[in-house]
Amino acid sequence: MTLSLLMYPVLRSLALQMHAAITGSYISGTHSIAFINCLNEQIAKDIARGIMDKRLAAYVNILPKSSALYFWKGELEESTEILLLVKTRTSKIGELSNYVRSIHPFEIPEVISLPIDQGNPLYLKWIEENVPRD
Repeated sequence: MTLSLLMYPVLRSLALQMHAAITGSYISGTHSIAFINCLNEQIAKDIARGIMDKRLAAYVNILPKSSALYFWKGELEESTEILLLVKTRTSKIGELSNYVRSIHPFEIPEVISLPIDQGNPLYLKWIEENVPRD
């Protein structure tokens, strides 16, 4: 009984992958969008370029300045930041996060992601084709 419960997620995942392969359907959560805030446009471009050079994403949007309020070391801070929206495979999020932390000037850079539930199948396939598997 315990083994059955432990194996359920693995078997379910395999069944979904087989179903997707046969039908061409999308498996929810296969791809993600990561959010990365940067101090200025030049840092954002440098980080985005590095992400693309390392093939950690298929697409990176660099969004214009936004205002931010946050607590840092017990004090309320206010700043302007540039937001990167990174479209990638969910399996690449760990590697993406490690890379960003290694080059980002912030002591604790923001790298958070959300899985893509659904979308244009052709666009999701394009992401798949442009981000190498692990």
